[in-house]
Amino acid sequence: MSKKVESQRTDIYSRITDRILEDLASGVRPWMKPWNAANTDGRITRPLRHNGQPYSGMNVLLLWSEQMSRGFASSMWMTFKQALELEAAVRKGETGSTIVFASRFTKSEADGKGGEVDREIPFLKAYSVFNVEQIDGLPDHYYYRPAPAQDHVERIEQADRFFRNTGAVIRHGGNQAFYAPGPDLIQMPPFETFKDAASFYATLSHEATHWTAAENRVGRDLSRYAKDRSERAREELIAELGSCFLCADLGIAPELEPRPDHASYLQSWLKVLADDKRAIFQAAAHAQRATVFLHGLQPEAANFRDAA
Repeated sequence: MSKKVESQRTDIYSRITDRILEDLASGVRPWMKPWNAANTDGRITRPLRHNGQPYSGMNVLLLWSEQMSRGFASSMWMTFKQALELEAAVRKGETGSTIVFASRFTKSEADGKGGEVDREIPFLKAYSVFNVEQIDGLPDHYYYRPAPAQDHVERIEQADRFFRNTGAVIRHGGNQAFYAPGPDLIQMPPFETFKDAASFYATLSHEATHWTAAENRVGRDLSRYAKDRSERAREELIAELGSCFLCADLGIAPELEPRPDHASYLQSWLKVLADDKRAIFQAAAHAQRATVFLHGLQPEAANFRDAA
C-alpha cells in the first residue's frame, strides 16, 4: 500500500475519532443522540439507504450524529449520483455527510522462497451522502415521514419474542445485570425493578451482545476481560453499541442515563479511543456482527439484510 493511501486512511480514522472524543470529553455519548428528549416521541430507526436498506456498523453512528446535529427528521440518505439517477438534485450550497466503506482486496506477494502468497489488505474509503431533506425533485415517497411506532404493548411483545428466539439462558433475580461466560447465562434483575420496559430491554440488549461473544457464536475473545482494563472497556463499548443498534431495530427507546457501572467506563473509553484511532470502528464492526448474529436466530432472519 502506498504511503499516500495509508495516510488518507489514517486521516479518516483520526477525523472521525476526534469528533467522537469531543463528545465523550463533554460527557455526551454520541451514539445515544437519537434518543434525546426532542426525539423520543418519534420512531427511532437505523439510518436508511436510498433503497430502504439500513446502514450498519460505524455508518449508523456517523449518520445518527449528523441527523441529530443538523436537525433532519428523515433517516434516509443517498449519494449525489443516486439523486441524479432519480432525476432529482441536491440543492445548491448543501454539504454532504461523511460515511465510510471498508473492505479488503487480495494482493499477491513474493514469499521469499520463489513462490507467491495472497495477502488480504484492508482499505477504508470515505464518501459523502445527503439527507433527502437536502434534495429537491425526489419521488414523493422519499419525503414521507416514517410510520408511527407500534404501540407500547406490541413493542414489548416483539422484544420478548426476539430474546426468547435467541435461545439464551436468561435468569432473573438479584440487583445486577451481567453475562457469565462460565455457565453461559445472562442474569437480569427482576423486570419490576427497572424504571420502565425500555430500560429493561436496553439492558437485556447490552447483555445479549456480550452473550454473542462465545466461541460457538461470533467468537469474540473475553479471556482478558477481568484482567485488563483496556480490554474490558473495549468489550463494554461493543455491548453498548450493540444495545443501541438492537434498540433501534426493535423500536425501543433506551434509558438516556448510563447505568452506574457503565458510566465509569467513560474515562476508559476516552483513553482507548485516544490511543487507538481505529478502536471505535472496530467496536462498531463487532457490535454489527453481534446484532446480525442475534437477528439470524429469528424465524424471519431471511428478511434481515446486513447492509453496508
